[in-house]
Amino acid sequence: MESNKVSGILSIILGLIFIICPIFSSGLVSILIGISLVFLGIASILIKFSALNVIIGILAIIFGLLFIFNIDALSFLLGLQFYIIGILLILLGIAGIFAGEGVSKIASILIIILGIISFALGGFSITNPLFAAILIGVALIVQGVRLYILE
Repeated sequence: MESNKVSGILSIILGLIFIICPIFSSGLVSILIGISLVFLGIASILIKFSALNVIIGILAIIFGLLFIFNIDALSFLLGLQFYIIGILLILLGIAGIFAGEGVSKIASILIIILGIISFALGGFSITNPLFAAILIGVALIVQGVRLYILE
């Protein structure tokens, strides 16, 4: 069996788990988003050492650690994850546009677009945080079918 087919099957199974167990999956999503934010923060600081990138990087690392360790005092942030990620991505994209050399303007624009999409998804997930887990499950199933069908 090819690696695409195996990846497709695993993606479909994981997508079904996300849809069937959205409460467990939303906790997993929170940890994955936290890890992503920590890496985003580190990359932001290391790419271009400017005041704006350092501030964005520190904020991303702080929020990432909050999501990873699920600090109960800030549990209201769990519904705001998409908003936080969207704002950080938009700021990072804007910083990339004005950074000068070494940063792709097209990549910065794509980061801004992803930030806007993430911010829009925040509107859905704020009313029902389980929406995010179900949405990720559907996306995993679609991706799994695509991987399985393509050779």
